[in-house]
Order: sequence, then structure tokens, then C-alpha cells
Amino acid sequence: MGIYLNPGNKGFWESVRSKIYVDKTGLIACTNELIGTEQKYICISRPRRFGKSMALKMLAAYYSRGCDSAELFKGLYIENDGTFQNCLNQYDVIFLNMQQFLIESDSGKVTEYLEQEVCEELFEEYGEVLKKKDMGLAATLRRIYAKTDKQFIFLIDEWDCVMRERQESEVIQKQYLDFLRNLLKDQPYVALAYMTGILPVKKYGQHSALNMFWEYSMTNQYAFEEYTGFTEDEVKALCGQFHMDFDIISSWYDGYRFRKYKHIYNPKSVVAAMTCQDYSNYWTSTETYDALKTYIDMDFDGLRADIVKMLGGEYVKVNTRSFQNDMRNFHVKDDVLTLLIHLGYLGYDSGTEEAFIPNKEIIMEFENAMNTGGWSEIMRILKASEKLLADTLSGDEKSVAEGLDRAHTEVASILTYNDENSLGCAIGLAYYSARKDYRLIREMPAGHGFADVIFLPLPCSGKPALVVELKYDKTAYTAIQQIKDRHYIQALEGYTGQILLAGINYDRNNKDRPHSCVIEKMELPCFPA
Repeated sequence: MGIYLNPGNKGFWESVRSKIYVDKTGLIACTNELIGTEQKYICISRPRRFGKSMALKMLAAYYSRGCDSAELFKGLYIENDGTFQNCLNQYDVIFLNMQQFLIESDSGKVTEYLEQEVCEELFEEYGEVLKKKDMGLAATLRRIYAKTDKQFIFLIDEWDCVMRERQESEVIQKQYLDFLRNLLKDQPYVALAYMTGILPVKKYGQHSALNMFWEYSMTNQYAFEEYTGFTEDEVKALCGQFHMDFDIISSWYDGYRFRKYKHIYNPKSVVAAMTCQDYSNYWTSTETYDALKTYIDMDFDGLRADIVKMLGGEYVKVNTRSFQNDMRNFHVKDDVLTLLIHLGYLGYDSGTEEAFIPNKEIIMEFENAMNTGGWSEIMRILKASEKLLADTLSGDEKSVAEGLDRAHTEVASILTYNDENSLGCAIGLAYYSARKDYRLIREMPAGHGFADVIFLPLPCSGKPALVVELKYDKTAYTAIQQIKDRHYIQALEGYTGQILLAGINYDRNNKDRPHSCVIEKMELPCFPA
């Protein structure tokens, strides 16, 4: 076993022996299908803390020649797959952590240092077929293949670190991309190339130097959805094992959405919550809010309004196709939003092409980032939201209306009321603090229509449920009556406890007090079967 050539299975042994291990070996069945095909070039991009390096250790343990990993995979999903024995420890693996080479190389000579290190190990293993040491890596591998007919599997971690940490130098970036293209593209010694990072493959204009790669990113993971994070069933099993409340875990760490798997959880945060037995924000342990602040403060037309809408629980349309897959070239607000999707600060629905803030953990990061800088009016709304919720729960209609008037004044420079949807966004922002105890659901199917906003209390919160109906240029009483006439409280079937109905109207012709509010208490009736 070597450092780069066939690194063995110790890294994956540590994963399997950990207190919490979720079986993701089904990924191996996917990669086995792609070996030696036109689809053998795989680029998996995900945010930090989403298990990318662990997956590479697993693949190295499975494919690396020279070690016996059969016992390691005993009882895991892949053991029962028909391809398991075919590829088990049958390939020479080249494992490259690009972050290591970037840190250790002198004066940005990343590729030269990489070639030197890897070629030295190859010469130790295949010295009898290599005539000289000073060949480049690609030439060395071609020579080995020509003499032995052996193909290699390439596992590349942090592939994009050059793009992220050498943002100012396009010369170094292009040199690096040219190196990868020459090393991998159309080379007969490549059986499979699997690389991971935060960003998809870097583009120049509309083209990519690594156009042979099939990209699986946070905008669409395709067949790798299940292996992006923890699935809902996996999290439910962990909650049962560690006696944690699934609904609360969901509100904290769920929210990443794909076509088949609608609920993907941040895996490291879930593990941290289970280990610490505490529902908390674990994102800050590896990220700082300064990184997020840099991007949300960018002065693109409409960006601030979109951030505010998402804070209010809205989804916003995003065109992800113009993004150049780097952290420097931004031309429109959609480029910034797309980067935030790849960084994990936003979830993305590829069906509707909409972005949103996925969960409570990330909401707190936005709040941290906005605490300084040009978001003072929004922070005033967020800080006032605690009192607004208390006034609502106590039935103080006058104070609720006054609180909404103040919130509207604060947000008017960013959002303009023009219909019930924009009103709903502002209401979601005004009730920001409610998310500590509630799950906010917009446009929930209920009775004979859709309830505008439902606040469903989290377990053990001790709070009543809220059904909110919004009206524009009508009356708050009209809103309350619609909740009753259309039986919106049926959306709470299965919930036991008190319910508050809140009708809110905005009257654009009333300059002094545009908002009005009516609040009623109701007990949930028994619904017929």
C-alpha cells in the first residue's frame, strides 16, 4: 500500500467502526456500472460536511489492489450486489487529495509537485517496466498500461481547491485544468475517474476544459441523489436509535431537495446532533458567517430582495446555467444564488428551478451574516418578531396590526406590496422568530383550497397551531371567514391542541394603519372518516 497508489482500507475501517455509520455502499454499485464506459468520468460536487471524503475512502477500500477488504464490507449493502466480487480489490487506485498538493507545493507549482510524488510511488511498484524516472505522470501511466494492460481508477478529492483558493490567478487555474485534461481525457489507462469538490467543473465562457466529465451537483445529483446526504428513512432510524425527536431534527437539518429524494439531510450536522444529544447549529464549526456575508452583500439588482423573500419563507427563481463554476466571476444575481446553492446555503428544486433557505441551521447563518453591514432594517424586523408572535398568541389584534405596520415600513425599500404573495413574504419575515417553535408551511393544501400560511408547532413547544389567511384590499374578517368556509383547519388533521385563526388584511388606501388583524381561538373538530 502507498500514499497515493493503492492507499488501502484503513480510512474506511475508521468510518465503519465509528459510533454512527450510515451504510452508503450502494454508491459502489453505481460506480461499478460506469467502469470502462463512456460515463466513467464522474464529478460529484457537494457542500462541505456532506461526506465527500468518506465516500472516496470507501471507494479506495473497495477497489485498491493489494488489500483484502471482503471482511470490511461484510453485512453492508454492496455485499449482496451482483457486481461486488467482480471489482473487489481488483484495480490500481490513484488517490489524490488536491488540497494537500496545493498546501505543500512551492510557488503554486501544484501539478509539478503532484507528478513528482505520484511518479515516485509508481516507479517503486512498476520500476521493471519504466525505463526512466523523469517522464510525466501521463506518460508514465501510458507506459505501465502498454506493458501490463492494467487500468487505473482515479479518486480525486478537493478537485476544485485551486479554483477556490487561487481565485485571482486564471493562469494557475488553466494550467491545472489542462493538466487534468491531459492526465485523464481519452487515456486508455483510465478505468474510472471519480472526483469530488464543492464546485462543478470550471467553465470558460460556455466551454469546459474537462468536458468529458458527467456532472452531479447540488442543482441535480441524478443517480447519486441517495448518496448526497442522509435520507429521511436513515434519519428516522438514527432518531430512534439515539432517542431524538425526528420533527425537530427535520426542522434543523432537512431541506435539500432532488427529483426523487425530496428530503436530504446535512449528514455531519445530524451526526453531531445525535452525538451531542442537542439540537443546535453545527454549521459554524466548519464555516464562518463572513463567507456568506461576502456574497449576500454583493450589489446585484434584485439580490437583496430575493434574500429577503427567502428569509420570509419564499422560493425564488434562479437560472443556474450562466454560473461559471468559480468563486470570482459573477455577472448577475443568479450567479451568486447558484454559488450559494453549491455551498449549501440554499436548497434548490430542479423541477421548478427555485432556490430557498433549507432549514433552521442555515437560517441562523443568514442571521449571523446580516448582523453587521447593510441589513439593519431587516435585523430590526427579525428582532421585533418575538414580540409580534407573543402578541399573536395572546390575541392582541391591535398590537399585531401595529407590529405589521412597522415591519412593512422597514421592508418597503426592498419589497413592494402588490398582491397577497408579496404580503405573505413580508408576513413570513415578520414572524421570523416563530421558526424556533414552529414549522412554517406556505400554501398548504387544506379543505377546499390552500391555506396561505400554517404555523405547525414543533413537539414539546407547548404552542398552539396558527392558521393565517391574508387579504389585500379587503378585510381581516373576510380572511377569517374564508378559513372557516373552506375548512382550512383540516390541514391540521392529526394535530391535537389549540388552534388560532388569524385573518390579516392590507389596505393600501389606509395610509395611517394599512394592516388590520382578527384573531380567533378554535378547537380542532373530529373529521369524518
